[in-house]
Amino acid sequence: MSFLLNYNRRAVAQIRPFRPVKLMCGIIASEDAHFVSAEAGLAGLFGDIDSRSARFDFNITNYYEAEMGPSLRRGFLSFERLVDPEQLSDIKVKTNEFEDDVRLAFGATRRVVNIDPGFLTSAALIMATAKDFSHRIPLRRGIYGHLELLFSKNGLRRLDWTYPDFAQEGYQVYFLDVRKIYLAQLRTNGL
Repeated sequence: MSFLLNYNRRAVAQIRPFRPVKLMCGIIASEDAHFVSAEAGLAGLFGDIDSRSARFDFNITNYYEAEMGPSLRRGFLSFERLVDPEQLSDIKVKTNEFEDDVRLAFGATRRVVNIDPGFLTSAALIMATAKDFSHRIPLRRGIYGHLELLFSKNGLRRLDWTYPDFAQEGYQVYFLDVRKIYLAQLRTNGL
């Protein structure tokens, strides 16, 4: 019994709080007005935006076309304030609710934006999803963590399950730029 007590004390001593992470959101929409509305609302929810990507054609899959229509594009943004990674489930639930707010604001009968939050660490990009699959990690509230990309000294590494559009060079350049912002924030804050 004393072995277990000593073991548990050592285990507790090794546990450290998570380092804050860089909150990001991917937005899929077809109209500029939908992007602008989504970005403004997300800034209201999560604070100042410190980086925006270009809006890339979302044409590798037609997964969202039946619901959202043709000519979809995806853009990304990141937020200045770093967050606790444990908040990702709550953030995903909040962005799902916000998608409906945007729909109602435009008087649409169907979804006009798809918002995928995630976070960037020094080592990886992790996106939140409500869809289960073998490689996704259950977080809480029906939300899963999807390990999307790994960062290395030489750039990015895709995984077998990385979404196909994330292989585009423009995406990867953007994620590497956001990682630089994040690493500078960590240094500035002594993290």
